[in-house]
Amino acid sequence: MESVLGYAAVFLARVADMTLATVRTLMVMRGRKFMAAAIGFGEVLIYVVALKFVLETLDDIPSLIFYALGFAAGNAAGLWVEERLALGYFAMQVITAREASGLAAQLRRQGFGVTVFACQGHEGCYDQLNVVFERKRLDELEDAVYGWDPKAFVTVTDTRAIRGGHFYRNK
Repeated sequence: MESVLGYAAVFLARVADMTLATVRTLMVMRGRKFMAAAIGFGEVLIYVVALKFVLETLDDIPSLIFYALGFAAGNAAGLWVEERLALGYFAMQVITAREASGLAAQLRRQGFGVTVFACQGHEGCYDQLNVVFERKRLDELEDAVYGWDPKAFVTVTDTRAIRGGHFYRNK
């Protein structure tokens, strides 16, 4: 029974520390250094405890397997947590063959900042909309865009920082 609890503890410790490691890495990428440092502190404490147990039982194959399984599951859990937090911003570029002023007005009413450009593509002239928005609003924005033009060409990129311009938040 003691070894089963040990395996479970190692697995759960690795899931926890890898979840924290994944979220910490994403915080570093988003320039949130103090949050990354705080998460890193907890991550290392948990990691050292799990590592201590595994090093004491290196000849025990199941403990190594549970350690590795915790590592893998922790990566998946970290990405899941980060998606739920949805911290940061995206930039969406929309190219539509439809005249875009109506879509731009609708998006502005929804609280999105929108810049519209005329652009030239392979088959003619189009309108291009650039929208910077909070990541948690991606589904809302995609619904509006594809509701307006189901054939729109859309790219979404991660945006680290926003400076200047008009940026609206839903209140």
